[in-house]
Amino acid sequence: MPRIAGVDIPAQKRIEYSLRYIYGIGPKLSRDVLKEAQIEVAVKAKDLSEEEIARIGGVIERNYQVEGELRRHVQSNIARLRDIRCYRGIRHRVHLPVRGQRTRTNARTRKGPKKTVAGKKGVKELR
Repeated sequence: MPRIAGVDIPAQKRIEYSLRYIYGIGPKLSRDVLKEAQIEVAVKAKDLSEEEIARIGGVIERNYQVEGELRRHVQSNIARLRDIRCYRGIRHRVHLPVRGQRTRTNARTRKGPKKTVAGKKGVKELR
């Protein structure tokens, strides 16, 4: 398994898809990195030479923020929103959807498993 930017990428897949296992690299960025490193997108990751892997790693390190550095950046942005107590920061703090989704139904991923609340008991009729 080749190792790029501190991540073991799958060797059996095309390098275009293998690079996406790195946090912060998606389809377009993967193609851009390979174009800049002058490597064909169809080649499998196991078929790359050490020099080609080093070129890809150099391009990523030089031009893009990925993995730990990007995760820290995202977390610091969220912490800033929480600190200034803006609407989005409050939504992060109480673990609710941040981008305007409905919460009456759905939102189970963000809210966690259901917490059932006992309903009102019916009042017995007087005769």
